[in-house]
Amino acid sequence: MTWFETANASPIPILVYHQIAAAPPKGAPFRSLYVSPGAFARQMRWLKRLGYQGLSMTALLPYVRGEQVGKVVGITFDDGYENNLIHALPVLQGLGFSSTCYCVSQRLGQTNAWDAALGVAPARLMDAAQLRQWVAGGQEVGVHTRHHVNLTQVSPALAKEEIELSKTELSMHVNQGLEHFCYPYGCYHSAHVNMVRQAGFASATTTQRGRVHSGADLWQLPRVPVLRATTLAVFWLKVATRYEDRRSA
Repeated sequence: MTWFETANASPIPILVYHQIAAAPPKGAPFRSLYVSPGAFARQMRWLKRLGYQGLSMTALLPYVRGEQVGKVVGITFDDGYENNLIHALPVLQGLGFSSTCYCVSQRLGQTNAWDAALGVAPARLMDAAQLRQWVAGGQEVGVHTRHHVNLTQVSPALAKEEIELSKTELSMHVNQGLEHFCYPYGCYHSAHVNMVRQAGFASATTTQRGRVHSGADLWQLPRVPVLRATTLAVFWLKVATRYEDRRSA
């Protein structure tokens, strides 16, 4: 095992959510990325009943590295939507779960403007004060670049700036170490992985589907998507079986 690989004995799912809100009308772009507050609460309660502990990336890494053993699930949210604070935080707090929300440092308190050209309805993002509420509620902030850029479509210099300055900017707003990164759109090259490592991040997550198996690169971690149409039965398959692993190719 090389120093940058995981060593967990059992596969560990890292769940990824986007908006925790009622879905827009049928036919709306990216409607699948909305999970209703009720569905989210049922999924979290199901994890708790079956003995899983929902963890932020910082709390999860000792399990991923094989330093601790337990029945754990990583919980992540992409983009930093205000509805994560409103609908997900109370559920997570009530169950004693932690999570990581990857935020876009130059869009705090604004909307998901990067989706506008695709016709996605604007949704408010957490502002700096709300990020502090998120952290005070036992949750973690992760880094998702400055402007939610596709790293493969900008110059190396701009990609490096988006990665490094986003960490610096977010750290000005929360009293918490910012150690975890997420590649916007899941798009990156090997050079970007090196940039993330050199920026001092302890992990980086992707949109590659699958659970984290022993030997996985800590800066290219796969995740398990939870979507609007994910029933509780499918949710169980995603977490506890090879359902997602078969989709990793």
